[in-house]
Formats: sequence, C-alpha cells, structure tokens
Amino acid sequence: MSLPELTETTSPSHVELPGSRGEHFLQCALETSDRARRFYEDQVLDHLNPAMVEFVERMEMAFISTADADGECDASLRCGAAGFLRVLDPRTIVYPEYRGNGVMASLGNIMENPHVGMLMVDFAEELIGLHVNGAARMAELEEFADLLDGEVDRRVERWVVVTVREAYVHCRKHIPRMVPVDRVRHWGTDDARRKGGDFFGVKAGREDS
Repeated sequence: MSLPELTETTSPSHVELPGSRGEHFLQCALETSDRARRFYEDQVLDHLNPAMVEFVERMEMAFISTADADGECDASLRCGAAGFLRVLDPRTIVYPEYRGNGVMASLGNIMENPHVGMLMVDFAEELIGLHVNGAARMAELEEFADLLDGEVDRRVERWVVVTVREAYVHCRKHIPRMVPVDRVRHWGTDDARRKGGDFFGVKAGREDS
C-alpha cells in the first residue's frame, strides 16, 4: 500500500491523544485508529501507577533512547543492581551515571534535547515491558547524595532525572525468556579486558589498514 506524504494537511489532529502526528497519521491511513484509541485509553498514563513503580524499582537494566537537537538518535543501556532506578514520586525517576568511556553520548543529547525514552523489560519472570517517555536533565552528585550507598555507588558521577510524561505496557508476546546467571561486575572499571576490549575489531582494523 502506497501512503501519502506526511504533511501538516494530511496529518490528522489528535491533540487530546498521546503520541506523535506521525503515528496518528498512520493509524488513519492503515485503519487502526479504533485499536490505537483503545490502547491509549486503557493503557497509557501520564505518571507511574503503583504497579509500575514496583516494576521499575526491581529492574536491573533499562534501554535509554535520546536524540540531539537535529534528531540524530542514540540508544544505550543502563544497568545496576535492583533499585538502581529510583522512583522519587509517580512522575519522577532518577538513575545514576557511572564512570564510562568518556564519550557522553546520551548526556550530550540530553543537553541539546531533553526528550528521552526508557524501555524496561522483565525477561526472566513476567515477560513484560514498560515504556516511560519524558523529559530528562542531568543532576550533580550532591543533589541526590542521600541515594548513595555501598561500594558500587562510589563510582556514580552524576544523575539523570526523568520527568514522566507517558507510561505504558510493552506486550509480552515476542519477549524471549532469559535466565539470569550470577557474575562478577566491575562497575566503573577502566580495564580494557573487563570492558570488552576491541571486541568488534575496530581498533585492530584501523591499525592494519
């Protein structure tokens, strides 16, 4: 099926609904508007309800999506022991930024464009996911110093604070089941081997060329 170009005139206006102009346009073009509206009405909140709060606080990883001012995107992974994602209230999540490779791709994007998307998935038990979209900002270590505890947290360099604007379920039907295995984690290490080294051979390839 050939779709017309998305323009101001072809895009329907659904100010009262969550989501983008593009998704509402495609819902009309592909005749999924009724299904989409039911999902918005039944599943999308502008805050975290108690079940979502419990879910976030037991997660050990979150996929983070950001984009710069020009819309160039980046997807990253943040991990930690259960509880590293802190829910301060139904509209606020805080997570730590540990010492990394120094590139600051996600934080650099957030400086230019605060829009952020988070996806948390339970691969082990419930096989369900949670999307959280909102606005992010960086915070200095001292702002949430009371959240620091233990040996690992000494490597926290700053925080990311996410103001929740949308929260909704990610359906379970295609989520694979995975079994967690104990491992030693070297948080904040600069050891090349423990970080993964030149796993994809980029450095070696450049040296050989």
